[in-house]
Amino acid sequence: MALYLITGIAGFIGSSIARALVSRGEQVRGVDNFATGKHENLADILDRIDFHEADITNLDDMHNACKGVDYVTHQAAIPSVPKSVLDPLGSNLANIDGTVNVLVAARDAKVKRVVYAASSSAYGDTPTLPKHEDMRPDPISPYAVQKLASEQYMVSFYRCYGLETVCLRYFNIFGPRQDPSSPYSGVLAKFTTQMLKGEQPTIHGDGETSRDFTYIDNAVEANLLACQAPAEKVAGQVFNTATGRRVTLNETFQVLKGLTGYKGEPKYGPERAGDVKHSLADISKAEAGLGYKTLVDFEEGLRRTVEWYRKTGVGRQASGVRS
Repeated sequence: MALYLITGIAGFIGSSIARALVSRGEQVRGVDNFATGKHENLADILDRIDFHEADITNLDDMHNACKGVDYVTHQAAIPSVPKSVLDPLGSNLANIDGTVNVLVAARDAKVKRVVYAASSSAYGDTPTLPKHEDMRPDPISPYAVQKLASEQYMVSFYRCYGLETVCLRYFNIFGPRQDPSSPYSGVLAKFTTQMLKGEQPTIHGDGETSRDFTYIDNAVEANLLACQAPAEKVAGQVFNTATGRRVTLNETFQVLKGLTGYKGEPKYGPERAGDVKHSLADISKAEAGLGYKTLVDFEEGLRRTVEWYRKTGVGRQASGVRS
């Protein structure tokens, strides 16, 4: 039985990976400082994991966390373009310095492989679609620069130290447990909870901005595949994690309108600084290297997401939701 370390385990994606591993009977250790993670995300599995409240910016914490570990899935970050624009130093500390600490600790502990939550923001706003891994990166925001720099650190630690690393460039992951209450949260979490409460959502820009929205189960599966795929196919490599399909915000609003029963129309505001206009992934490399495929499509993922928020009442509880 392997031991997996998940950084950012109390977050939306980290806790989802943890559940999948626990359900498979794997040993799971997790670290989180609760800067963005939530205690409630771990409530149902806390007695089945080895949890440590720790900070990835503390190297001693990471050395302790990596002892005896076989695989690391590094999800911890401050995952926000707007926040990185407002506070580039704080984001840099978590997203770059923290990543280097994880890599150093994993190297010293002789971890088999580190899987990194990279970001499609590395591609920037280049007009070429779909985005493929061989494209020249063109990051716009400090967040995108930080995630790309961390990718390069991952590749460097494989080349310099032989530590196997795999980078997964996430494309707009969404699903249950995504925090809707933060001003920096994902658009689908915000729209869903607002519309369930009968509140008018704000679309930044003209609504024709498009994203390769990717349901959480697909990201979880990509992480599990990346841990086990043959080293000769994946070590030191970067893979898109997405669906290979893009949807505009206007189209997304219409689907959510039907699912939530919302009767109104959106309001439109200015575009956000650092955002890209269109995003669409080529997932052929992940299919060939990881054996990855889309498990849950956009509409089904959105249906599951709305049902979870409705069932748990998160939409009603998340007072003060900002657009």
